[in-house]
Amino acid sequence: MSKLRILNFQYHIRKRLPVPRPARWLSSKDRQFSDLSPSFLPPVAEMRRVFDKIDLNGDRRISVGELRSSLRAVGRKDAAAEAKSMVQVADLNKTGFIEFDEFMEVHRKGVRISEIKYAFRMFDENRDGRIGAEEVMSTLRKLGERCSLEDCRRMVRMVDTSGDGLVDMDDFVVMMTRTTKPVKY
Repeated sequence: MSKLRILNFQYHIRKRLPVPRPARWLSSKDRQFSDLSPSFLPPVAEMRRVFDKIDLNGDRRISVGELRSSLRAVGRKDAAAEAKSMVQVADLNKTGFIEFDEFMEVHRKGVRISEIKYAFRMFDENRDGRIGAEEVMSTLRKLGERCSLEDCRRMVRMVDTSGDGLVDMDDFVVMMTRTTKPVKY
């Protein structure tokens, strides 16, 4: 499920954009973890796979068009404008593309629990606080992955600690941080 890192990349970039977001009321679930919680550094090899997934033409850099396609795949409504803004923010050497070192710089401080929760909400299509195999399959298909429902059920079983056939937030956080290292400040 390393494709989830695409969603984390999107979240990191959106945090850097100067456009203010409207305030919204948070539920108690949203307040469960704060941004004061530890950050986790994903393995470089996994980040390379995510980068390569976004880099559709294999030229080792991400263009606005490639990023727009990835954002559309995950259901972003204004993918064109968002992709342009994201490249402007992440493109430190001003080439008009995001190279791998710039991609990694976006994640320099690691992935916070709040970012993992954001990715969880992308999978939780029916907003019931749990992810089923059908939701996994739907989201992975949006990301261009092809897998059977049985494969998705197997993925859910590997993560599901309660045995109910669903992945809750706690299961998801454990899965997403299993191969990461905590960031030390």
